[in-house]
Amino acid sequence: MFTSILIPVAIDHEALVTKKIATARAMLAPGGKITLLTVLEQIPGFTAEFVTVKTENRLSEKIMAALQDLAQGASDIDCRVETGKPGVRITTVAQEMGADLIIVGAHHPSAMDYFLGSTAARVARRAPCSVLIQRPLD
Repeated sequence: MFTSILIPVAIDHEALVTKKIATARAMLAPGGKITLLTVLEQIPGFTAEFVTVKTENRLSEKIMAALQDLAQGASDIDCRVETGKPGVRITTVAQEMGADLIIVGAHHPSAMDYFLGSTAARVARRAPCSVLIQRPLD
């Protein structure tokens, strides 16, 4: 059983979150915590002049609200929004919070994924703890 489970949530893969939460709850020790995390890529400098800090903060607020909706007010689920490279930041957050499991979602790989890699693969390579890669049932 795990006491601290991190679930990264990609904005475009929210449909998989319910399944990941159910998996986490089945593996969670009594009194344990689940953390939903979304990592937003930082805005490149060449586009920053077109995006104000207010817009970026508003996006973070919208993402946090979406994560809280997914958590449905459960007392065993925390929500976080971070910025950075997802494949790196997820593992850093896992280390900082002492996570003992990361449940990351992944689609079925295409040829492009083998050349470029995926966030799930990056997390699995860098993680300081166990990683469960959960795929949707197609």
